[in-house]
Amino acid sequence: MADAATTATTEAAPHKGAGFPPFKTETFPSQLFWLAITFAFLFVVLWRVAGPRIAGTITARRRRISDDLAAAQKDRTGAEVAEAAYQTALAGARARAQSLAEANRKTIAGEIDGERTTAAAKAHNDITRAEARIAAARDAARDQVVKAAEDAAIAIVAQLTGDTVSADDAAAAVRGTTGG
Repeated sequence: MADAATTATTEAAPHKGAGFPPFKTETFPSQLFWLAITFAFLFVVLWRVAGPRIAGTITARRRRISDDLAAAQKDRTGAEVAEAAYQTALAGARARAQSLAEANRKTIAGEIDGERTTAAAKAHNDITRAEARIAAARDAARDQVVKAAEDAAIAIVAQLTGDTVSADDAAAAVRGTTGG
């Protein structure tokens, strides 16, 4: 009897539900059907929902980049116009300074010719004081031009790049370009 009991337990009938379901050939048609449905659903979602959102984002970024480039070009044009105005004002100031210097020279020469003996010392003192005033005015103008160039450099860098530049860095840059 023991022999019959051991053979019965070792020869058990195979289970019909055993095995990994994706590898069962009986379930392939339903698996392919659900794969096609899932793929179609994901394709429609990506096509109708995600695609337009991505395209909208790309379009918005391109528009923003082009707007930023246009604004930068406008700012650059404004900076060039400001530089041209600055150069014009500087040339006008130089011309006025030269005409004033020439007028002073003519006045001094006339006084020297009229009163040569008694006014020689006085004319010399006047020339010395006038040259000192011109030198002081020139130094003051140079300092103002350098200060204006530093302020303009700070403003231009801030306008074009959005970065802030310290006054010391701007002064060093202006000294580097003017040689002073």
